[in-house]
Amino acid sequence: MSLAELQNVTKQKANKQQAEILQRFFKTGPGEYGEGDVFYGIKVPVQRTVAHQFQHLPLNDLQILLKSKVHEERLIALLILVLKFKYADEVVREKIFKFYLKNSERINNWDLVDLSADKIVGAFLIDKDKSLLFKLAKSSNLWERRIAMLSTYCFIKNGVFEVTLQIAELLLRDQQDLIHKAVGWMLREIGKRDLEPEEEFLKLHYKQMPRTMLRYAIEKFPEAKRQAYLKGTI
Repeated sequence: MSLAELQNVTKQKANKQQAEILQRFFKTGPGEYGEGDVFYGIKVPVQRTVAHQFQHLPLNDLQILLKSKVHEERLIALLILVLKFKYADEVVREKIFKFYLKNSERINNWDLVDLSADKIVGAFLIDKDKSLLFKLAKSSNLWERRIAMLSTYCFIKNGVFEVTLQIAELLLRDQQDLIHKAVGWMLREIGKRDLEPEEEFLKLHYKQMPRTMLRYAIEKFPEAKRQAYLKGTI
């Protein structure tokens, strides 16, 4: 199946009403983080189905999709990359990993990051040097910083929390709400598996954490403890 066929399929599945909803939801207006992004209005489960149908497209075709102004075409390209990575040997995985990072500027909305970073970047680095993630965490690019944080979700799911906590500390004073949410989410994921390291981190930093970050991190806490953190009485 060809790239042209995929592009034709996505056009056929377009839903104008849903596209208008998504363009508001993903903040595509002037000055917003998704400014200029174009949506066809295709829901993610449908995009997953399309990705499975076209998972054998070569990287040069995926490069074209990642350059597309259409959000769903970029996400389908990333979902295909995730599928390719999952079933590839180490040589091909490294190629996909490098391809992903080369195109990081096109992974430019939170869902694009969240559905791919841990499954490619995190999965590749899980048994390797993690210094790249610290470099990304210091990037001026919002999406690269979110990639750094979300990539560690793979480590969390494998019971390794240290890198997540170190990157969370680097991002404590980030100015972007989408980073606050990402850090808080990953802290919460640590706590779901082992509450002790999350609380150790929180007790050191919660008074300096942005409110959104803290709220995400403590979302599942018992109400009395949650309120104590919010009121600064821990």
